[in-house]
Amino acid sequence: QVQLVESGGGLVQAGGSLRLSCAASGRTVTRPTMGWFRQVPGKEREFLTGINWSGSTTNYADSVKGRFTISKDNAKNTVYLQMNNLKPEDTAVYYCTLRVSLSEVIPTRPNEYAYWGQGTQVTVSS
Repeated sequence: QVQLVESGGGLVQAGGSLRLSCAASGRTVTRPTMGWFRQVPGKEREFLTGINWSGSTTNYADSVKGRFTISKDNAKNTVYLQMNNLKPEDTAVYYCTLRVSLSEVIPTRPNEYAYWGQGTQVTVSS
């Protein structure tokens, strides 16, 4: 099994920044693709961004492109989400996720990812 633990959520004013971290542990996974989703009550889980195992390929949702940046540190088995210029509509629970695949494609549907963190709350006040 793979465990994912997110950290870094919290309360921030509109226009501010936060950096989320997600540390992976447990079973050794080769070539993991990792990503971030978010969810608000009553809505489907929304894809935000993903990064392939080497870091050479990333994918961003239009809603966060230019404001959010994903990165990873393979030595620490950790992926990061730098969020800038936050807006009240970014308020949600943010989830880290991981899949194992030889493909360079970064999927955007939740059911294509096998492992999930417990989520961390991000609240942006206006």
